[in-house]
Amino acid sequence: MHKEQTLMIVKPDALTRGLVGEIVGRCERKGFQIVGMKFMHLTTDLLEEHYAHIKDKPFFPGVVKFMQSAPSLAIVFQGKNVANAIRVMAGTTNAAEALPGTLRGDYALSIQQNVVHVSEDLAAAKAEVARFFKPDELFHYDRADFAAIYAEDERN
Repeated sequence: MHKEQTLMIVKPDALTRGLVGEIVGRCERKGFQIVGMKFMHLTTDLLEEHYAHIKDKPFFPGVVKFMQSAPSLAIVFQGKNVANAIRVMAGTTNAAEALPGTLRGDYALSIQQNVVHVSEDLAAAKAEVARFFKPDELFHYDRADFAAIYAEDERN
């Protein structure tokens, strides 16, 4: 079974619009396995750490205000090439430019209120999963449809 993991945060705009089921369902139907899920209010400290690359930008206080406007849902998905595939499924950060069929293209129009945060790549995913989840909050189990999702030579 593939141990590659990535983080998705379903943002407050998606939560308040009732899109959680659609977003999670699309990722599950793609074949990715949920191994961790946590409903949480994001603290300022956690947001400053998570968005350290924009912490000094003039728009950062607005990001914090938005991300604290309602709870978020942090999810760890696992599967083959999961970090890249979920990023493609999410679409470009500027949701107004995101292609139809992507999460942002179908459900958002904003750069900030773009329904999900997804890890940029596998290296970022490792750091982000560790930032939001303790090891004992991640679960290991077999999906019943694992053999239907991956070819035999892809199941390692």
